[in-house]
Amino acid sequence: MKSLIATASGLLLVTFAQSALADAIDGDWCREGKHFRIEGPSITTEGGNSIAGNYDRHGFSYIVPDSEPGAGGQVNMLLMGEELLTLTRPSAPGAPETWKRCEVVS
Repeated sequence: MKSLIATASGLLLVTFAQSALADAIDGDWCREGKHFRIEGPSITTEGGNSIAGNYDRHGFSYIVPDSEPGAGGQVNMLLMGEELLTLTRPSAPGAPETWKRCEVVS
């Protein structure tokens, strides 16, 4: 019986830990052949620049580098669930863009 309880407790712990990790903006994001990656306060932008930004578990913002379209403007992102985020940029007023987590290809 103790073994069963320990196993069940372990499974619950793993499940909650995985869901906590998935509920963060960190990771690879894709849209229409474009890609960026967030790792804590760092981002590799669509243009391939690695820069620091303003990180929050469910949001991220950064100033567009000089070498990319919209340079000097602020891009804002908000996590909308485990698999979606919205992105707004000053160079494209209107409805925010919807990005999805990139599919893993092995």
